[in-house]
Amino acid sequence: MRSQIDFSPLFRTSVGFDRLVNMIETASSNTTAAGYPPYNIESIDENHYRITLAIAGFAENDLDITSHSNTLIVKGNKEKPETAKSFLYQGIAERGFERRFQLADHVKVQAANLENGLLHVDLEREVPEELKPRKISIGSSKESLLQAAEKKLIDA
Repeated sequence: MRSQIDFSPLFRTSVGFDRLVNMIETASSNTTAAGYPPYNIESIDENHYRITLAIAGFAENDLDITSHSNTLIVKGNKEKPETAKSFLYQGIAERGFERRFQLADHVKVQAANLENGLLHVDLEREVPEELKPRKISIGSSKESLLQAAEKKLIDA
């Protein structure tokens, strides 16, 4: 039995972190089938990532990849064969699955491809210019206000 963790004290002392707390709650209550399918998350460089899922036996038309609201969802649904097979041993799990990955802000799915039983999903962080750090020059407040007013007049 899992113990429930009370995250309400975090809500009293923080602002804007509710999504993080929701992610922690989701991760702690995640009861998906014991790691199926297995996957890797690779950091290519500072802004590029790759998720690789081992999905032996699945074809492209058996897969559905969706990116919505900072969540990447990979689903696999294998069609049942019309004739039942008689296995002496079945070690390849061809059951359906659903894997969810929480993506950070500004991380977008760039591409996905299926190669040798591995599904590769390439991700890139695209931080908008207005959110990147910028150098602030030091000057008098009068000069700054005048420069801003002049720039408004020129732009108008």
